[in-house]
Amino acid sequence: MINITINNNPFQVEDGSTILDAAKKAGVHIPTLCHLDMHDFKMVNRVGTCRVCMVEVEGRRNLIPACSTVVAEGMVIRTNTIRAIKARRTIVELLLSNHPKDCLICERNQNCELQSLAAELGIREVKYQGYQSHHKKDTSSYSLIRNAEKCILCRRCETMCNEVQTVGVYSAVNRGFETVIGTAFDLPMIETACTFCGQCVSVCPTGALTLVDNTAEVWAAIYDPEKYVIVQTAPAIRAALGEVFQMPVGSRVTGKMTAALRRLGFDLVCDTDFAADLTIMEEANELLDRLKNNGTLPILTSCCPAWVKFIEHQFPDLLDIPSTCKSPHEMFGAIAKTHYAQKLGIDPEKIVVVSVMPCLAKKYEAARPELAYGKNSAYVDYVISTRELGSMIREAGITFADLPDEDFDSIMGESTGASVIFGTTGGVIEAALRTAVYWLTGEKLDKIDFEELRGMQGIRSATIDVQGTPVRIGIAHGLGNARALLEAVRGGEKYHAIEIMACPGGCVGGGGQPYHGNNIEIIKQRADALYQEDKDKSIRRSHENTEIQRLYEEFLETPGSHKAHELLHTTYTKREKI
Repeated sequence: MINITINNNPFQVEDGSTILDAAKKAGVHIPTLCHLDMHDFKMVNRVGTCRVCMVEVEGRRNLIPACSTVVAEGMVIRTNTIRAIKARRTIVELLLSNHPKDCLICERNQNCELQSLAAELGIREVKYQGYQSHHKKDTSSYSLIRNAEKCILCRRCETMCNEVQTVGVYSAVNRGFETVIGTAFDLPMIETACTFCGQCVSVCPTGALTLVDNTAEVWAAIYDPEKYVIVQTAPAIRAALGEVFQMPVGSRVTGKMTAALRRLGFDLVCDTDFAADLTIMEEANELLDRLKNNGTLPILTSCCPAWVKFIEHQFPDLLDIPSTCKSPHEMFGAIAKTHYAQKLGIDPEKIVVVSVMPCLAKKYEAARPELAYGKNSAYVDYVISTRELGSMIREAGITFADLPDEDFDSIMGESTGASVIFGTTGGVIEAALRTAVYWLTGEKLDKIDFEELRGMQGIRSATIDVQGTPVRIGIAHGLGNARALLEAVRGGEKYHAIEIMACPGGCVGGGGQPYHGNNIEIIKQRADALYQEDKDKSIRRSHENTEIQRLYEEFLETPGSHKAHELLHTTYTKREKI
């Protein structure tokens, strides 16, 4: 511990702390913009580019950035001098002078850190007028939009992409006023190794990175009398949607969400959890097949499209080990437009499947040619995020908090507790084990909560004893952790099964969820909500889902059947690393 003074008050702080760290512990507020602290995911953005956190230190002529300056014994710091306050205001005024003035129609309106900072500093006019930088908007991808004109060069996206996700798409190019955060050779995003995880969107403080909004297309489908619109909602949505309407973090809003979807006008309101149970039937069967027949191990889960695209770019030599199972929402679309279209007596061409997902990569995934049927048809037509659904509910004038709880429709609406925990890191592999262990032993074990698979540690492993047979499980969340785990596999480390999710915390921390300010506690509370919903379910093993059992009896025959492979499994493609 070392002794410092902040605003005339003495404090003791840990050696190695920055001035900003020390101020936070002392309860002193210093405004920041480029700073980003995600210690739980081994990321701190301390580039100090915005200079908003400037403070005075006794004995130093110039103001210094609090976020990147380490404290020293006896340091005397002043955060609220008129010189520091004027410097911050001037810096933000300069940022605003080169920023578009379309706040009213910007996606980040009322949720923009630059906008909030301007209000905090009392800025009511843009004093500086001059040349503004102009860049072409990149709308090439299905998932996210890059608008460099709104970029403030905080480099959060670069740090997230390069250090946390290790994808390496973003980099600062050019110098001086021409500096921009761009891609290699200025390639459009769709032509890069971007996984479309959306974590860059999550950390961007302005509207420079936003999602592709599909709500207009969904509204058009709902109001088209020729269309029968089916909506499905991913597990993680129910643990986060309430935040859009100022409900406490971790609120479970499953029933209200279902009621809201009916009031929006969807013809059939279904649960992706149903398809998560279906995924477990196929994935657990695939795991057992590999174990019994000396197949390739480890098996890797394949529910996360960002992770799938990551391995296609970064580890093409390992493409024989992921499960061939489609992700749950794609399985849902395949069954909806085949078996249930026939049961409902509706032409599949008139069915529109809308997925509500916590993930921006699902938008890209729905357009993958491997997942299409026919020449121009997709099993999932549109993907909207949690934020987009919240926007539709507000637009329709629905008072979400006052809605009564309603159940999903009986068709593709039944689910188990195993499917609910798909939304958090460790949940998919735990759900798979609940069924795989039963199929392997023939015994209905009392223990179905595999606590050793849970938690927020970036890379975890556990050995599960199955009647004397050790089954080694690996888990990683965040693509940087996935890279480390896969490199260990390349090096000979042995696992039977590995679960990987691209986003920190899993789907609960997805790029389409309500902005969480990189607060690990918010992600944990969302995960806890899913585990609680799992406990409250009367059926907690996927193979006990009676609707899933009926689906196999009437249509799919058995897990791993020819028809199941035709509709529920996919292939992967080697891709360039750029």
